[in-house]
Amino acid sequence: MSGHSKWATTKHKKAVIDAKRGKLFAKLIKNIEVASRTGGADPDGNPTLFDAIQKAKKSSVPNKNIDSAVKRGAGLEAGGADYETIMYEGYGPNGVAVLIECLTDNRNRAASDVRVAMTRNGGSMADPGSVSYLFNRKGVVIVPKGGLSEDDVLGAVLDAGAEEVNDLGDTFEVLSEATDLVAVRTALQEAGIDYDSADANFVPTMQVELDEEGARKIFKLIDALEDSDDVQNVFANFDVSDDVMEKVDA
Repeated sequence: MSGHSKWATTKHKKAVIDAKRGKLFAKLIKNIEVASRTGGADPDGNPTLFDAIQKAKKSSVPNKNIDSAVKRGAGLEAGGADYETIMYEGYGPNGVAVLIECLTDNRNRAASDVRVAMTRNGGSMADPGSVSYLFNRKGVVIVPKGGLSEDDVLGAVLDAGAEEVNDLGDTFEVLSEATDLVAVRTALQEAGIDYDSADANFVPTMQVELDEEGARKIFKLIDALEDSDDVQNVFANFDVSDDVMEKVDA
């Protein structure tokens, strides 16, 4: 998981200044709209919406865009789309297992985008269930380090159901059961600890160790997949050492 998380952390930093900023904004807005439709427009009573709004604010999405998305989702403003979540499964280069989570109002377009990105970048589609068993649904909270130690974070979240705290360089990753995500996030808030994001993600149970060439190939595939407006998240079971990550970043 560490390699994938390091990659996500690197991308999180790049995304703020990236030319794809508009695309990132659109995905965060879509998340808010769906959360509002599913659980209501009050973030205090809808933890999924609360976390979607928090993530959008951390990525500098303007408040007016966030408010409009909440209203569209709740049916208080016109223009909301009927999005559905679809999971696709496949294999990337080096036999890396890939789960692709789409949020779309056009199933055919989403399927086509995913298939094209996979086949053009050394991947192949797989039958439902053939890859997903390699992942567990987990609560993942990303905490910026600031002046915090691992013990500070662990002390705040241990009684709330956190399973482990991983050091990702500039951030800590707090893992829990998906059902304990809100409790863990709340424990951090009560301890006065800021966090960047809180999501229920698919975490791999085993990893494929990649060299520099393999890492470049899988990152290229993930980039191509995430370039689709319909793709919300890509999860993959690779690990990349710090040394390899530095070469790729360079």
